Amino acid sequence: MLRRVLIAISVALPAALPTASQAQSIQAKTPDSAFAGKLRPDILGVSEEATADSARAIFDAAFKGRTDTRTDIQQQKFGATSYISALNFSAPAGAKTGEALSANFSSPASANRAYFVVRNLTFAKDQQPSIAEMVKQVMDKYGVPTIVGDQHLYYVYRGKSIVSVGGKYKEPAAVEAIARPLDPKMALKLNATSTGRGSCVAVVKRALAKDRTLNSLLDDAKGANCDGVLSAHFTPGTASDRVGTAEFTLLDVKRVISAAAIDSEALAATQGSSALPKGAAPKL
Repeated sequence: MLRRVLIAISVALPAALPTASQAQSIQAKTPDSAFAGKLRPDILGVSEEATADSARAIFDAAFKGRTDTRTDIQQQKFGATSYISALNFSAPAGAKTGEALSANFSSPASANRAYFVVRNLTFAKDQQPSIAEMVKQVMDKYGVPTIVGDQHLYYVYRGKSIVSVGGKYKEPAAVEAIARPLDPKMALKLNATSTGRGSCVAVVKRALAKDRTLNSLLDDAKGANCDGVLSAHFTPGTASDRVGTAEFTLLDVKRVISAAAIDSEALAATQGSSALPKGAAPKL
């Protein structure tokens, strides 16, 4: 009797779960990206090259050993195929530093690639690093930022390179500038006033407050005068020279636009073919 039950379960499982053949029925196209080569930034190893599966492995490793982890793995359907559209892992602050990792992914039609990655760290009071140390870590990894101020270091990408607006940011200068407002002259250079396109500084701030789907981000992405942005945001801690929270954000603006177009085209093709009449001519 037990053997019959096991056989029945093994037969039922393929029907209940999305299979590899179902995923392969969609002809995937890799969407364009703001990043390439050595200028391919990542957050904890998750870059725009990551798929939902590869990012999930990184998230699992990052939270390994923590018993207070909460996971939210969001799935959507594209046609008849289920796929992971977002990953959200978090652990609260306490004796250890609190952490939250999230990433959003396009559909299988656009290769299920990452377009938005965010990491938040909330440091325990006795573990707060200095602002100077955090700035050094960021610049060692990502290079010289486009603009610094308002507690942020911003890296704006256009044409596969980091945009420069004239700021000469070595580490001491960046540490000094981070607590001041953004230099208005430099901020203005990030806008294409002739076309009315806005800078990614505003775009990434709005994106963090929105539903992070491709459709929600698309209008802002089309209106941005850049291809992508990486930001590091440090909130002062118990002392003004210490970091209480750190937020790292990677937004691939070019991918949002490209993936949305690929997905829209694929959906239209799927719906168009399924809507064709099924009848045949009668015998006369």
